[in-house]
Amino acid sequence: MTDSTSDPTAGPGARHLDDRIEAVFGPLVDEIAAGAVARERDRRLPVDEVDLLRRAGFGALRVPVEHGGWGASLEQEFRLLVRLGEADSNLPQLLRGHVAFVETQRAQPDGPLRTEWLERLAAGDVLVGNAQAERGDATAVTTRLTEVDGRLRLDGQKFYSTGTLYADWIWVGALRGDEPVALAVRADAPGVTRLDDWGGFGQRLTGSGTTIFDDVTVDPAQVLPWSDNAERRPLAYTQALYQLVLLAAETGIARAVVHDAVDFVRPRTRTFGVAGVSLPREDPLVQGVVGRLSSIASAVEAVTLSAVRALEAADGRASAAASASAAASVDASAPDGASTADDDYQEALATVFEAQQVVLPLVLEAATALFEVGGASAVDADRALDRHWRNARTIASHNPAIHRERALGDRRLNGTPFRTGPQAAAAAPATPAAPAAAHAALVRTP
Repeated sequence: MTDSTSDPTAGPGARHLDDRIEAVFGPLVDEIAAGAVARERDRRLPVDEVDLLRRAGFGALRVPVEHGGWGASLEQEFRLLVRLGEADSNLPQLLRGHVAFVETQRAQPDGPLRTEWLERLAAGDVLVGNAQAERGDATAVTTRLTEVDGRLRLDGQKFYSTGTLYADWIWVGALRGDEPVALAVRADAPGVTRLDDWGGFGQRLTGSGTTIFDDVTVDPAQVLPWSDNAERRPLAYTQALYQLVLLAAETGIARAVVHDAVDFVRPRTRTFGVAGVSLPREDPLVQGVVGRLSSIASAVEAVTLSAVRALEAADGRASAAASASAAASVDASAPDGASTADDDYQEALATVFEAQQVVLPLVLEAATALFEVGGASAVDADRALDRHWRNARTIASHNPAIHRERALGDRRLNGTPFRTGPQAAAAAPATPAAPAAAHAALVRTP
């Protein structure tokens, strides 16, 4: 839940922070965008670009002010993620693990480990990657944390470990005996191997490949029971957050499509089927296409940010209710209070799923319609305009939108709550590994 600080989304404080974010990150976004096409063509990982964001303090945006962070609202962070997605759609996705990790730490009760992490994150030069999902015939967690000769040892192999190639720390799901646990390990620890073997045709620079843990020593202080990791809020919050980061990337693609269409059309002096010099920017058909692209970009950004605000509002209400209950010496974890908070988060998750149904097809439409402004010259490989469709399609493919559409209908018609985990895991017999398996499937997307 949110920290008990003043609301950073309203008043002069918010405007001052908006100005600070723009001053620090605006030039970096422009610099990152300038090299996006070359990176795409050459499949060059944006290591330097991520380092620019790290050193500028991206990792501290959501850390509360009292712990040395920026104290940004969720919406302020997501507005920046959209802009990063416009510059390079790989960036929001590869930062997703860090975004979720900060939210996990914010939700923890006060304590030495939480303080340690928030202060480390506030220093501004730490990014956290994610290593949860595993390949196999069924959703399961086989990565093990064992005690050997008085030390904790981590062994296993993860895939879809988005962002770990760029990370300083890795947040890992594992089993300790029969107990699901979450733990942090340094990305450069002996025994950690990170591979760039993600083979998708889009989002190729997200670092979403394999991470191998071979006899990695783990600090016991960095190990949490899984329930303490993810369940301070209902899992619906985490699921909504992960999906919103992907929608921010899609929204950035829509904005980039408009930018590239305008940059392509403005200097051209030839129009298909017209002899001599002709300005495509004065062609009503071309103008209509660009107008449609602009409208899509505006609409999907409004829908995405509206869903962000819905999630932030649900979190704020839950935090306020918990504070009121504590002040009244009422158990904040009593079933009635927990049920109310869960319903609020579930409705916010519904808003995210509804946004998904609108954003994904519209961005794919825009990425296809882009080619209507330029004929054969628009498919020149040096322009890499195809990256928008490939990236948008890749993101859309690992969002099971058809399942969410059905679940939305079931919720509206029958009041059925969302299963905040895979259908198969939710329907399977309970096992000690089930919570970790459910979360692993939740973050399985690269």
